[in-house]
Amino acid sequence: MKLFVGILLCSLVLGVSSQRWLTFLKEAGQGTKDMWRAYSDMREANYIGADKYFHARGNYDAARRGPGGAWAAKVISNARENSQRVTDFFKHRSSGHGAEDSKADQAANKWGRSGKDPNHFRPAGLPNKY
Repeated sequence: MKLFVGILLCSLVLGVSSQRWLTFLKEAGQGTKDMWRAYSDMREANYIGADKYFHARGNYDAARRGPGGAWAAKVISNARENSQRVTDFFKHRSSGHGAEDSKADQAANKWGRSGKDPNHFRPAGLPNKY
């Protein structure tokens, strides 16, 4: 409730129309679906070396929705990388997702969000379905 009131006050102070907020929220929802689709496809494909491609593709698709989609992609990408580090810390092990891999994932995320072609990261042999 406090968040809603805060957003409402900020929009009134900044003169942001409710239509723009609704558009932003719609884009964010669509971007979240794009990110989920890329994650689901990555899990389904289970293809070695395709991780960066799916990171870039999810961010690319979400960012094409507009500012709300790009925002959702950034929030989801950062949350995913941060949660992996916390999980590894508490399990006292490495999931193969160390600092270098996380850095590479974030580079692929930014690549996609910037509108660059996610196929740059596409591994040879990945089925055309993806």
